[in-house]
Amino acid sequence: MLSALLLLAAPFVSAGIVARHDAHHDVSPGQLPTTWYHTDEHPVHKLFKRGPATDGINYAAVGSPTWASAYPRSSPDISQLPQAWTNALSQAVQAGKIPDIPKTTNTPQTNPSYPSGTNPMDPSVCSSTYKCRIPGDTWDAPNGVFGTGFDDGPQPASATLNKFLKANNERATHYMIGVNILNNAGLFTEAFEELENDIAVHTWTHPYMTTLTNEEIVGQLGWTMEIIHNSTGGRLPRYWRPPYGDYDQRVRAVAREVFGLEVILWNQDTEDWSLTTGGTSMGAVNASMHRWLTGPKSPGLIILEHELSDQSVQAFISAYPEIKANGWRTLSQAEIPGGSVYQNEDDDGNVTPNLVGAQVSIAPSSSSSTSSSSASTTGSSGSSTTSTSGSTSASSSTTSTTATGSPTSAAANNGAPSDIVHSLTTILVAIIPALFVLV
Repeated sequence: MLSALLLLAAPFVSAGIVARHDAHHDVSPGQLPTTWYHTDEHPVHKLFKRGPATDGINYAAVGSPTWASAYPRSSPDISQLPQAWTNALSQAVQAGKIPDIPKTTNTPQTNPSYPSGTNPMDPSVCSSTYKCRIPGDTWDAPNGVFGTGFDDGPQPASATLNKFLKANNERATHYMIGVNILNNAGLFTEAFEELENDIAVHTWTHPYMTTLTNEEIVGQLGWTMEIIHNSTGGRLPRYWRPPYGDYDQRVRAVAREVFGLEVILWNQDTEDWSLTTGGTSMGAVNASMHRWLTGPKSPGLIILEHELSDQSVQAFISAYPEIKANGWRTLSQAEIPGGSVYQNEDDDGNVTPNLVGAQVSIAPSSSSSTSSSSASTTGSSGSSTTSTSGSTSASSSTTSTTATGSPTSAAANNGAPSDIVHSLTTILVAIIPALFVLV
């Protein structure tokens, strides 16, 4: 496993703030209004890049015993988390950037529930399971766009999906589970290298995230980021999708502050995950797809779909001709927010290990609302967490409405001098007149 790159801090600290600017992942100055890069001092970079400040890092071959030995075989042990991750979490908590929201509890077949006295629709909590949207997160595609993406891979069924996507020249986002990458390394490599598809985080073992402690959240996200980083030539994922769509302001803040991750959810759900358990039928899935694909194009569609089984993959394949026949423009879901899909890759695919950024997105606060938005009925997936075990989890349905919540800033200090480490809000104010970034 990579070791912490704290030695790189010295030259940048001595240099102070340097004039550098631009995209979340794109070094093009044209991206200046929306995204930024940061130097080696940026906390997310410290958590994952442990090698020299070049792209000449020798990663273990994907699928090799050496590669596999670096990762947990099941739910991460929080006592074994890299110190850099726990330090970043501690500093974010101490800085008041992680809301003190109690974790939920749940039993099989039920939605997570908060302790008495905690209102999940309060803007300070804003649980997606309880119909609350946090401004700044991605739920809808642009008008006329069909966002293509699949949860829970890689699985054996991914081979059929990959073949179909390649034959139709389609690009998709794969929200991958860490242990599934570990168990299906060849299918991961096929999706990333051969198809050049987009890879996003779907946690390590697919738990309800609001039921976890802050440290457990770090383990679920961190190890998944680590295995993707070490298996893609050093790319840091920009996006993640909470299993079952279950997250709130606390979970969101840990993901954003510690790892720079942004959320992509969905606005329709076929429940195709339950095709193998009797929860739905192919006829029902096809009928739902037909209704959405022939319906209004505003907003565009982000449909929750899975590469979990042969049946769920076939549901997409069956719907594909209707997607095209109805004039939908297909777009990989990770491309919907704009910019590059990795935190340290530009739009031309160039990876810059010493430049990592998190998007500046400051949304105004507004009152919470329970009025439904158009095409906002959503659900949450139940899926196998390890393709070798074949175990499955049940789904809990959710519907989305709007509630307030301010997007959090980028990752916490993580050991860099406090006088030169600022939140992204501070950077936004400083960068416009001076083109500075934090170091």
